[in-house]
Amino acid sequence: MSIRHTIVCGGRVGVRSVCRSKVSAVGFSRLIGCRGFATSKMATGPFCNLDDVNKNVIKLEYAVRGPLVIRAGEIAKELQKGEKKPFSSVIKANIGDAHAMGQPYITFIRQVTALCLYPELMKSDDFPEDTKEHARTILAGCGGGSLGAYSESVGVEVIRRHVAQYIEERDGGIPSDYSNIILSGGASEAIKSVMALLNRPDGDRAVGVMVPIPQYPLYSATVAEFGMHQINYYLDEPRAWALDMNELKRSLEEARASCLPRLLVVINPGNPTGSVLTRQNIEDIIRFAFNERLIIMADEVYQHNVYAADREFHSFKKVLSEMGEPYSTMELASFMSCSKGYMGECGLRGGYCELLNFDPKVKAMLFKMISAKLCSTVHGQAVMDCVVNPPRPGEPSYALYDKERRSVLSSLKERATLIADTFNSMEGFTCNQVQGAMYAFPQLELPEKAVEAAKAAGQAPDVFYAFQLLENTGICVVPGSGFGQRPGTYHFRTTILPQTPLLKEMLARMQEFHQKFIKQYQ
Repeated sequence: MSIRHTIVCGGRVGVRSVCRSKVSAVGFSRLIGCRGFATSKMATGPFCNLDDVNKNVIKLEYAVRGPLVIRAGEIAKELQKGEKKPFSSVIKANIGDAHAMGQPYITFIRQVTALCLYPELMKSDDFPEDTKEHARTILAGCGGGSLGAYSESVGVEVIRRHVAQYIEERDGGIPSDYSNIILSGGASEAIKSVMALLNRPDGDRAVGVMVPIPQYPLYSATVAEFGMHQINYYLDEPRAWALDMNELKRSLEEARASCLPRLLVVINPGNPTGSVLTRQNIEDIIRFAFNERLIIMADEVYQHNVYAADREFHSFKKVLSEMGEPYSTMELASFMSCSKGYMGECGLRGGYCELLNFDPKVKAMLFKMISAKLCSTVHGQAVMDCVVNPPRPGEPSYALYDKERRSVLSSLKERATLIADTFNSMEGFTCNQVQGAMYAFPQLELPEKAVEAAKAAGQAPDVFYAFQLLENTGICVVPGSGFGQRPGTYHFRTTILPQTPLLKEMLARMQEFHQKFIKQYQ
């Protein structure tokens, strides 16, 4: 084969001219080094190293699956090999993975998706007729009547129509247009798509994204990956993690000089805080966003998870619409997932985004961008259909569906109370009521000697505490620094997802460890 004569320039291989000499493919591969080559001696090794990696990816961090989780996995393997530990099992309370923590699946969802995946089961009498009808409706919208076919880039049309109907019912009849619905691989994929769409810097000024602190690390990770600017606004912990308008204004004004503020992220119900915004709070946020010309990204994936008697879920779309002009014409992107709620189908990756009041040309650009990824998993889309189009009273599957749904949510409510009460009974802990979502975010006071020990170990104090907790109890939580917290305060996030017996065991291990830890460092 002909090869090109090359020169090394600044450590890179450059092309100069075509040489008439012939070499074998193997011989040619031996000539090439990682950084280029000289004619006398060739370099060996990989073709790239960290110097070649996107610098934004290097900056990216995702605490929920960080070093603590890696170590937890190692400890689990050590236990399997018979190594002796002061505990018998690892409890991964670091992530909202409901089924991994023992939450049962919803029979209706699994039956419908099983029928979609293997239509031969339609012949079986083991499946209620309404599940078969749901499956037929989904498959009729799929190419070739198969879940294995590509869908439209934005999702199967009949499922998008069902999402729009769900939103209308949820919001008391406020219209929803299915053409504004995008089906995605979990809410995360849609969130990243919207952020990518609107990531247009103004010269040297990066696009600013207002993010609540503490926040779900998806946002900080995506901001880093896309080279955007994160504008932190602190939630008010003494007021049950309320969103303070003066704090919103402060953070925005301080950021204007260094970025182009464009997006306002709100997570409701809150992750990791477990808070639920009042309607008044939502109205104030909408007015602020309108006055500052910010596009609201409403992360509402926990909308089914509200436990506090004095709280209820209000969608941003409903509140914005009921406020009337000029607010009802604002752009809004809201997100939902099948990974949370009472479903917990994290691994099947279903979600949706509704776009409200977006310029049709802007929406077309988003749809074009999504088309490059072909489509989200159609299996996940089918799960989303089951969430937004569940059995109705009188249908064969309704009684079991309603029983299972209520059971999951009532158990979560019980555990939300148990975990907050337990933390508040422990010396040095304060924990707000878990009003919603699936997490507690307690604050803990650490002795000065523990802070000094953390510095000596090269770790943040909450990271030091979390590693000590893991090594001594097998419990994996996420340090508050992974979500953001006010300077000088220390927290960690734990899920409330372990089933009640395991949660009680987990809390007992924590209590025993914490007493020893405080005694050691006092």
